[in-house]
Parts: sequence; structure tokens; C-alpha cells
Amino acid sequence: MDRLIQPVNEEIGRLSDMLSNSQHIDGAWRYCFENGTSIDAYVIIILRILQAENEEELIQKLHSRILAEQKPNGCWKLFFDEEEGNLSATIDAYYGLLFSGFSKPSDEAMQRARRFIQMKGGIGKAEATLTKALLAATGQMKWPLSISSIPIEALLLPSSFPVHFFSFSGYARVHLAPMLIMADLKFGWKGSPKPDLSDLLLDREASNEEELPPEHNTMLDAIAEGLKGVIGSPRSLHEAALDKAEQFILDRIEADGTLYSYASSTILMILSLLALGYDRKHPVLTRAAQAFSMMRCDASGRTTIQNSPSTIWDTALLAYTLQQASSDSSGAAQRAVRYLLPWQQRKLADWSIGSPSSIAGGWGFSERNTLNPDVDDTTAALRAVKCSGLHSAELKSAWNRGLQWVLFMQNRDGGWPAFEKNKDNRMLTWLAIEGAKSAAIDPSEADLTGRTLEFLGQFAGFDHSHSFMKRGVDWLIRKQERDGSWYGRWGICYIYGTWAALTGMRAAGLTENHASIRKGADWLQNIQNSDGGWGESCRSDQLKRYVPLGGSTPSQTAWALDALIAAEREPGGSMRRGVEALLHMLREDSQMNAYPTGAGLPGSFYVRYHSYQHIWPLLALIHFRKKFLL
Repeated sequence: MDRLIQPVNEEIGRLSDMLSNSQHIDGAWRYCFENGTSIDAYVIIILRILQAENEEELIQKLHSRILAEQKPNGCWKLFFDEEEGNLSATIDAYYGLLFSGFSKPSDEAMQRARRFIQMKGGIGKAEATLTKALLAATGQMKWPLSISSIPIEALLLPSSFPVHFFSFSGYARVHLAPMLIMADLKFGWKGSPKPDLSDLLLDREASNEEELPPEHNTMLDAIAEGLKGVIGSPRSLHEAALDKAEQFILDRIEADGTLYSYASSTILMILSLLALGYDRKHPVLTRAAQAFSMMRCDASGRTTIQNSPSTIWDTALLAYTLQQASSDSSGAAQRAVRYLLPWQQRKLADWSIGSPSSIAGGWGFSERNTLNPDVDDTTAALRAVKCSGLHSAELKSAWNRGLQWVLFMQNRDGGWPAFEKNKDNRMLTWLAIEGAKSAAIDPSEADLTGRTLEFLGQFAGFDHSHSFMKRGVDWLIRKQERDGSWYGRWGICYIYGTWAALTGMRAAGLTENHASIRKGADWLQNIQNSDGGWGESCRSDQLKRYVPLGGSTPSQTAWALDALIAAEREPGGSMRRGVEALLHMLREDSQMNAYPTGAGLPGSFYVRYHSYQHIWPLLALIHFRKKFLL
């Protein structure tokens, strides 16, 4: 008997029981979607500006969490192997702590943070767009030229123009609109009390006179040329643009008060409406402030604000994973599917602009999300529906609508995006806004394309003889890196993308001997750590090349293992060492378990899904057992 049978079975049983017992009564799982400390700091600032009542406890807990994350040299980091600390994250934390009123400039921790900021050139050297926007919106510095140079009138450009507002990704639009309002009005909140950071603006002239790259100016020239065709006086166009920006925001407020379900865009929305003259006690603002309390997560003795809770995503993944684990878990899976069903979005929203005849049927990331479905959540929910064992007419309808929506979302190049199809105008990445290259557009990505192909192949019965499957496979083959890997946009990073690509192409019908499959599998085996696991640094997505972490994480080990399980006919030494390493990792409490597993905005916003250290290892062990031990 294979010596791995018993430990694999025991771990599958242990994880399955633990996950089944953690399911909520409504069928959902609610794990923390943990960001860095910046969102916590911004929420403190907003709550103080709005003089939010009954939020002292939340502010104090957020303050404690931020302070606990400070490093000995005074900085804050986005991930533990970030070499020198992160200036923007440190500015955010320092500002939020002082704004809370629970820290004072004379405190030793604040003095250390201050010295780090000074050493790095002061607040004017911040790179993160949200950091610069919060500093400008609260009167600590002028609006950066990278934002203020974009005329608010750009919102009036028609859709027939090569570059227009809806050319941007949905994520970019809901953050850009409030920033353009504030920059246009030169808004800087003048209320009190607020910390004074003027002595940290070390080079005022340099900070307020950015040198914009030629590409940014080319984009501005194109916008100016387009506006020549828009009829109206300068004054009337300006007023119309401000009105349009305001209405754009108001039309996308979710029932819980958030803008598009994100904490980050909600923070900017509140500030932009204040800039437009809204009173601090206006119902739109008070409801938005109250929403932050519903986005809090209390885990491991600390409180943080989730940028967007991952309830739909986690529940869909866990429902399918537990169903695969054993028939004994079918009750949990069926309860989860009954929970998921009402969250299918059946109304047209921004994703349908340009395609009004499309059928709605996607799922979003969180319960508060009713306007912004995405491909990943939809295929995850449909997997759960397919494997639930339920066969009602309601489920069949949900399946058909969801499947049609996924097929509709395929891009013209053959790959799949996250949120909106054909949002790939590279001109938009010319803007000198940090993160524009990743956030301004929503192009095809290897992780999305691979997982969609896996879903369509394994659960919808398609293979690469179908034209849309072949186009997806061909796109992946074209995008494979020279070393055999694929870049994964929404995870960390090349291991993530390679896992999705290999499992997707195998599900589409490519054999183990296909050149791309072999090259990808060889790359994974070549980067395996000496302990048998896999680990990749967040620095990979900044340098756009694989950077080893120097240790192994459960999620990344599970991704690599799952890819090899799909790519190999026999469980070779590399795979078996990987399984043994994963079994060991699942029994220890290591710093590696807390390493980020998702990238919201490469280079500035990383995420730790608390569910991932359970979901992906369990699924990899299940797949290993099914293919090689049964």
C-alpha cells in the first residue's frame, strides 16, 4: 500500500470536518479578506472627518492593529520580505494613527515612523495614488499633476471616441471619478482637528511640480482634441462634466452605502461629495460611514477593514471543494448552493455597455456587490451548482444563465478578463498614475483564462474542438513566458498563473505531452524548494519575473502540486515530496501561512485570503488521491 494513503486521507478528513463545522447557518463561509494597514488608516481619517458617532471602539481597534504592524525601523511593509519598507504604507499608517487621536507625534513609535518618512524624502515622494489623493484631499499637499492635469470634461467624450471614460476598467472608473472631482475643485478639507504634516513635505517645489512623461501628455492631447467636438461653452461643459461625475457616483452606490462595494472607492466618494458641498451628516455620507463597520473583520485578536469581503468567492470554492472531498459533506455543499443562488446577478450593469442584448447571470465577489459580477466568481459558483446534486428548475435556469454569461465574456483575443470584456486599450496605461498599467484596463489574463477553460472543460463538457475553447488555449500558448511559466494577475504570481494555465489546458483536452504542458510542468519542478514546497515573493509582480520567497507557503505549494497532478501521468518524486511538504505545513503555524495570496493592485495592494490555506491544500490533496491513490 502507498505510504501516502493514510496521511492524505487523514488530512482530507481533518480539513473537511473543520471546514464543515465553520459553515454559518445560512450556508455561507465568512473568512477574512485581509489587506494591509492603509485601508484601516483611511477609514480612521474618514470617520474622524465625518465626526461619526459611536465609532470610538472601531477607531481604537483599527489604531491598535496598525500600530502592531509597525517594524522596528519605524516603517510599515506590504509583505514581510519587502526589503526597505514601504513609504506610502508608512505615510498612511502614520497619518491614520495621528488622526485617530490615540497616538501623538511625541510617541516613540511615531518618532520612528517620522524618521523613516524623512529618510525616504518625505510625503511628497509617496508613490501610491490613494496615498497622494488622501493627502491632497485633506489639505496636506497640492493635488498631484498626474491627476489634476486630466480635465473633468473627459467624462463628456462620446463612446465613439477612441479614448473615453468607459474605456477604463470598472475599478478605475469608480476611483477616478471622485478623484477628478476633487482635483478639479482643488479640494483640501480644512476642518479640525487634524494632524499637520507640513514639516514632512520636505521639498515643496519638487512635490508640487511633477514632470509628466511624454505618454501622459500625448493622452492629454488626445482628450483635448476629442473635446473640440463636444458642443457647449467652456463653463457649461465644465458644469455638465461635474454633474455627470456626481451622478455616475450616486448611480453606483450599493444598498449598504458603499460605492461599487469597495472600501477604497467609498472613501474617495465621501471626500468627493464633501468637495461638492454635501453636509457631513448627509444620509449618503452617514450610510457610507456605517458600511465600514459591516466590512470589519475580527481575527487573531485584531480588527481590520476588508476592502471587499470575499464571502461569495469563499463560499463557492468551499462548496465545490467539500463536495469533492466526500459524499458526507454534500449537506454542507447543498446548503452553500442554496445560499449562493439568490446572489446571481440578473440585471444589466456597466459590464453590458456596448452589448445591451447580453444576458445577465454572473456572480460578484461579496454580498454587497450587486452591480459588478466577475468571471472567476461566476465559474466558481457554477462549479458548486453543477456538483451540488440539486436538480431544481431554479438551479437549471441559474446554470444556463451563468454559462451564457461566461461565454459572452470572452475577449476578442480569445482570453478572459476579470470584470468587463474588451477593456484593453493600452493608451490608458500611458497615464502617469501609479497602478494605471494594472488597474486602468481589464485585459485577458492567464489565471482567468486558465480557470475558465478548466470550468468549461470539466463541468460544461467542452473541449478544444469548440472554437471558443481553441481560441482560449491558443491565447494561453501565445502568452507563455520563455521559461515556461505564465503571469497570474490576481494571485502571487507566476506559480498562480502557471497553475491556472496548465489545469485549464489539460481540461480543454491538451495531452500531457503537449510542448506547453511539458514546459510549464518542468518550470514548476525546477523552482521547487529544498523542503519540497513552493514559495514566491510578491516582488515578482513588481519586477515581472519570478522571485523566490525563500520559504514555502501552503497555498503556493498547493497550486504547484495541483498543476503537476494535472500535467503528469505518474506521481514522480517531485510531486510526492510536494505532498509530504504540504502535509507538514498544514500541521504547523508558520509565518509563511500569513503571506499574501492575492494581488489587488500589483506593487501597492496585496491580500491575504484567510480561507486559502485550507481550500487549495484540501483540493490538491483530493485531486492527488483521486488520480494516484484510488
